[in-house]
Amino acid sequence: MNLAIKITLFASGIYLLLGMVIGIVKYQKMLNSPEHQAPFYIDTAHRASFLYSFAMLVVAKLLEYSPYSLNLQLTVVSVLLLFVTLTIVGYVIHGFIKTENMFSKRNFTTTWFMYLLIIGEIGSLGLIVFGFVETQFLQN
Repeated sequence: MNLAIKITLFASGIYLLLGMVIGIVKYQKMLNSPEHQAPFYIDTAHRASFLYSFAMLVVAKLLEYSPYSLNLQLTVVSVLLLFVTLTIVGYVIHGFIKTENMFSKRNFTTTWFMYLLIIGEIGSLGLIVFGFVETQFLQN
């Protein structure tokens, strides 16, 4: 197992653990809310952490078949994990400051960061998936 796969599996475990910790925060917020609901973005962070955890397992499996050099794999995985982590952290922050809709105002996060996020996440995952396709379907 190469270092890119190990990092991805480690991140999967961290996101799973983070989802559980955010679940404690969500529970506490629900207990103390008159409506017994957690803030929207705490709930979103909770679910996103779990979903990204399992997504990283898929990424790790796809990386097992990657034709790319270890350095390229590490770069691609680092970009993907950076944006995933920033997304979860952003949700938590917006949950604590009780943002109702982070897109209600145009700012760096809702414009340029979102463009970078789209390019970074889809571009990285696209390369990983294409590497799998290349080794499993296109090579004889």
